[in-house]
Amino acid sequence: MIAGQDRHRLSELLPQNQVIEIRCNRIERWGQICGGECEKKHPRAFPRASHPPLSSKSTRRIDTFRLSRLYSAISASDTKTSTCISRLGHRDGKICFDDAFEQARKLDGFQEEHGQLIGPLHGVPVTVKDQFNITGLDSTLGYIGKAFAPAENDALLIQTLKKLGAVIIAKTNLPQSIMWCETDNPLWGLTTHPDDPKLTPGGSSGGEAAMLATGGSMIGWGTDIGGSIRIPCHMHGLWGLKPSSGRLSYRGVEATLEGQQHIPSAIGPMARTLTSLKLVTKLAIEAEPWKMDPQLPPLPWREDLFQNFVTKRLVIGSMLDDGMVKVHPPVERVFRNLVAKLEAAGHEVIEWDSSLNSSIIDIMDGYYAADGGEDIRRAVAAGGEPFIPQIEAFVNRGKPISAFEYWQLNKRKVATQQAYHDMWDSKRSTSGRSVDVLLVPTMPHTAVPHGSCRWTGYTKIFNFLDYTALVFPAGNASKDGDDRYFWDHIPRNETDAWNQQLYDPVAMDGRCVGLQIIGRRFEEEKVLGAAQQIHTLL
Repeated sequence: MIAGQDRHRLSELLPQNQVIEIRCNRIERWGQICGGECEKKHPRAFPRASHPPLSSKSTRRIDTFRLSRLYSAISASDTKTSTCISRLGHRDGKICFDDAFEQARKLDGFQEEHGQLIGPLHGVPVTVKDQFNITGLDSTLGYIGKAFAPAENDALLIQTLKKLGAVIIAKTNLPQSIMWCETDNPLWGLTTHPDDPKLTPGGSSGGEAAMLATGGSMIGWGTDIGGSIRIPCHMHGLWGLKPSSGRLSYRGVEATLEGQQHIPSAIGPMARTLTSLKLVTKLAIEAEPWKMDPQLPPLPWREDLFQNFVTKRLVIGSMLDDGMVKVHPPVERVFRNLVAKLEAAGHEVIEWDSSLNSSIIDIMDGYYAADGGEDIRRAVAAGGEPFIPQIEAFVNRGKPISAFEYWQLNKRKVATQQAYHDMWDSKRSTSGRSVDVLLVPTMPHTAVPHGSCRWTGYTKIFNFLDYTALVFPAGNASKDGDDRYFWDHIPRNETDAWNQQLYDPVAMDGRCVGLQIIGRRFEEEKVLGAAQQIHTLL
């Protein structure tokens, strides 16, 4: 009922011929701003308009109002097919596009009066996951009980984006509670993959990824507590960054399990190009958020580190198998193909030890269940809504623990983090150099049918370690190849067996495969620099 009210408003927002025009892929009048780079590399992942990378040196005349209406039309059209948008606001009966148009007019007025752009993101259409507070709009976390409760202030990141000139055009869908790697809730419904409605877009930032992949936004912002930025980006051929917690401010971003600090969530950007991803990360850090948020260390952007990793010969730790769930053959082929290219380019690649992964997963699962599911149960009960089955299973899998038991988990966490740190320090390449970054799969499979995502072990271990993680489009699945070895594999556990039977080489043919570049804590510049080098090999 609530979702229906806002969806009806979408159809009233813009001229129907404009929406239809976008839906039919006819955007020739804006063709001059479409770069086409991503479509050439991943045509199935990007069925609609492509965008040029953002530039910090742009000074050209921008008609911000027209650009905002274009992107609003695309995002409204996308909502009709994939339910990307979640939040359309209730302040004075207005919706997010109205505020975006007002902001765009102000930007046009500033440029007309001063002859310059207000900031490096002047007029750039941005969407954010439905966790970021925007004045006058709800932040629902996919809960019915949080609807019609508009925020009174902007999140710190939203304040920064607006100062830089960005136009926030919509908030995007997420799963009930955010604690799932797909995107479905009783409030806004199921978000589908833009390439195939039978497939999940991933989660929990799945609405944001679907919005970017269909051309409804130039930059997206999500959150990541177990892979929530990286998994959807992997499934759509996008770029995404999970910084270490504390590099960017979480202030004004709503969260499930709020108050827990054992596995901190992080906010991060999502984009269709590495250039755009790097620019918005740099701008967000250069805004010095630690001056407004005392939880952050005063760590400025380090251009020297970025440039060093753009040019240096890298030592890369290669972890193809996490020791628990074996990746599907197309993921392995993309991974091994990149390793071969890295070695041919003169980089050193060494095998990475996955022996600590199972302990990390065990500790994380203990943390997630520490309250016995009370936080999520209360939020669901507040709206009288039904559980999404996967969320119900999540809250039912553990019992609340005592303070003493919680302290023991913390002791295990610190010891395991130290062990991983020491392992990284001890690794050496054949030339005697230490490891710069890791190369790791994102998921054991490509985009899969709804309800099929179960294993996030390749991503959430780096939330536990609070390491920097970047996902990038590394290739596409191919049905060609010898897969007999995969069927000969004896599953190591129930999830491994589930993942094995999930493999369908014909159905998965052509789907996006994203890999991760991992750095240690607060190494965002290094990871972005390494990504730029690796990107040239693709």
